[in-house]
Amino acid sequence: MPTPPAPQAASPAPFWNPQRPSGMPFHRYRPAHERVRLPHPEPAERRWPGSRIEQAPLWVPVDLRDGNQALAEPMGTDRKRRMFDMLTRLGFKEIEVAYPSASRTDFDFVRHLATGDVVPDDVTVVVFTPARRELIERTFAAVEGLPRVVVHLYTPTAPIWRDVVLGRSREQVRTLVMDAAAHMARLADARPGSDIRFEFSPEVFALTEPDYVLGLCDELTALWDASPDRPVIHNLPATVEIGTPDVYADQIEYAHRNLARRDSVILSVHPHNDRGTGVACAELAVLAGAQRVEGCLFGNGERTGNVDLVTLALNLYTQGVDPMIDFSDLDAVRATVEDCNRLPVHPRHPYGGALVHTAFSGTHQDAISKGFAHHARRAAALGVPGSQAPWDVPYLPVDPADLGRGYEAVIRVNSQSGKGGIAHLLETGHGARLPQPLRAEFSRVVQEATDDSGREATGEELWKLFTAAYLEPGGAGPLVLESWSTEETAPGEHRFSCRLSGHGVRPGRYEGGGNGPLSAFTRALEGAGLAVTVVDFVQHATTAGPDSPAMAYAHCRVGDADPVWGAGRDTSVLTASVRAVLAAVNRAL
Repeated sequence: MPTPPAPQAASPAPFWNPQRPSGMPFHRYRPAHERVRLPHPEPAERRWPGSRIEQAPLWVPVDLRDGNQALAEPMGTDRKRRMFDMLTRLGFKEIEVAYPSASRTDFDFVRHLATGDVVPDDVTVVVFTPARRELIERTFAAVEGLPRVVVHLYTPTAPIWRDVVLGRSREQVRTLVMDAAAHMARLADARPGSDIRFEFSPEVFALTEPDYVLGLCDELTALWDASPDRPVIHNLPATVEIGTPDVYADQIEYAHRNLARRDSVILSVHPHNDRGTGVACAELAVLAGAQRVEGCLFGNGERTGNVDLVTLALNLYTQGVDPMIDFSDLDAVRATVEDCNRLPVHPRHPYGGALVHTAFSGTHQDAISKGFAHHARRAAALGVPGSQAPWDVPYLPVDPADLGRGYEAVIRVNSQSGKGGIAHLLETGHGARLPQPLRAEFSRVVQEATDDSGREATGEELWKLFTAAYLEPGGAGPLVLESWSTEETAPGEHRFSCRLSGHGVRPGRYEGGGNGPLSAFTRALEGAGLAVTVVDFVQHATTAGPDSPAMAYAHCRVGDADPVWGAGRDTSVLTASVRAVLAAVNRAL
């Protein structure tokens, strides 16, 4: 037995990197270039780095086959049918539905589709079979009566699989594949008038010698007599990810540029996610010439899963490319997938997770809130609804509404949140547009509450905190305003009359005059022994229309103390204003 190579000494680290060797036996593993001969074109020969994806590839969901075989509780006909119906509604036109020879359940589901008149006229069913004659015959028996079928042949081709799993040489595996493909052709020829096409997957393509794969694919293209109007599908899977995505792109581009009868071949990819780069592998593969992508919704599959078709399609969407699949109600899609797979979708899963459009961070919240306001102004300037205006909001690569989400969950508040997010929730929930200094002050109130509780504060809880801190003192506090009235005695002259009690004030009626109702009110308070100065004052309507409640915010100094904020709310602007001043005074007292 050969001696394992000794670990190589690492290059000295730069002075700014204090990391030290981990002690893990990394020498047991070989990089991709030592495991398989990889195409290494000169930089000038690589075309994919300068390409752009301007059109969606043909998406092929394999949830019902590859995804299903990875489930602890595989789907029965009912769950499979629910998933199939959803996939067709979303717009998928080629769907891999089963491995009919693997189980009676899978066989029965294909028969259900074939006999139930449930496959739309423009949808093609794909079925999966290994390269064994009896299993191929079982597969053809399952698809009897289906109007359009792709029979997907696979066999492992990588050296370690040939040697350890199959116990066959390169030539023996080639013979196995060709015999199986010829048998498929005979079975298809025995069904004149049926629309049966073929697909081949050299399993573990990423670890298979490129020349060997090319030879197999070219022989099959010829054997199946592929033509532009009846193309063969060559699906080159990263069954197990072995290298960085650029390596896979080089492998795909090598096949794309060297396959025989290229116009009669649909070049397909099937990336898995072992290194966590399945999405990048698929995107770079499409840049490199792939025309078709197999994957699962939300990335279900064996080990770390198949590439996620939701992420791939919506990545294109955010680049201004039509994904050709309708994910406008993504929460409903997620609910169906979770129910059928009996697996949860992670709350941080791209696009579909429950929290992916949510900001807790104060800086993020402030930017998003400002972005929403900018978007509304831009839409108004363009004269179009917000749903049609160009989207450019910080931290939100896609408009949540385009995916069926509302905006109420975009900003949520906890101890990490800031004044921008808090103000946004108060405005969207209750129409309260807090002045900037009051935002900062109230955010400290909220942070204290969330620090104490250790949990999130909802919009309603924020409103209760604000009400208790700034609104309620205008109706209940040390100083009681029992009644009041105001009148304009002359142009620009106002008189405020009121009954006051509490806080050492002699109960009784007090009056004051000024150039406005609030200045007259402060003069009345002065008569009761309270020196009050309104430092700042803001008011606004909370909604459109004559019956809209008004909000008023008063920043008042009582005596020589620092100014204090108070707030008032009422359908009368004047009443809201008086309450705001009284709330500030009571908070100061």
